[in-house]
Amino acid sequence: MNMNGQLYFITKKVGKAIWDYKMLREGDKVLIGISGGKDSLSLVKIMKERTKFVPINYEIIACYVDMGFKWVNTNILIEYLEKESIPYVITHPAEEWKGEEEDFGCFWCSWNRRKALFNFAHKIGCTKIALAHHMDDIIETMLLNLFFQGEIGTMQPYQEMFNGELAIIRPLAYVEEKEIVRLATKLDLPVIMSECPNSQTSKRKLIKSIVEELTKHNKNVKKNIFRSLQRVREEYLLDQFKSEKTPEDTLHNP
Repeated sequence: MNMNGQLYFITKKVGKAIWDYKMLREGDKVLIGISGGKDSLSLVKIMKERTKFVPINYEIIACYVDMGFKWVNTNILIEYLEKESIPYVITHPAEEWKGEEEDFGCFWCSWNRRKALFNFAHKIGCTKIALAHHMDDIIETMLLNLFFQGEIGTMQPYQEMFNGELAIIRPLAYVEEKEIVRLATKLDLPVIMSECPNSQTSKRKLIKSIVEELTKHNKNVKKNIFRSLQRVREEYLLDQFKSEKTPEDTLHNP
């Protein structure tokens, strides 16, 4: 598949996700969180392309939260955004890290990036924040919660915040990571490779390897996990209170 064909294919999937979850409406001002990775650069490219032909008008602004990582060359990122005529801003985290760079925690980093995006979105009157989480991210998060938190839940494609004043949208929800890899290669995106010290040791990497192994036995594993989140059979879920009772409890305390 050539570059235009790959872009069209993924853009069509993004359009379906946006339609299914009613992610955008006329006049939306969308802040797109970018990191310089393949996912966020692909998302900002697709969102820009869609402004040319969709029947509604919306505005996009790319936002990079500068965490001070040594491996990120912001000049490359800025050159790309300016070449694509994409409005952008570089902001900073809600609080500065006081320790060593190798001691960055995933929660601290993620929380501060998210808070910085919220703060800037509020400052300039954005109605949506677009994040580049794709299908793999969504199902991996579900499995992480299942295995390590003992609960069923994941990131939502559309999530309203602050009583509906702002919403988080994930337009890549129907797109698999391997498709984004191909697109980023076809478009020759200036992807900044992460050198995060936690990237090779996180639980997410473990979950990713489990899903990859399962995919060898069933190519539809990812789609099946994703669909299962839309096909919850409540009648077969355990009732918390009933499951905590013993037969004796039921006998004496019906």
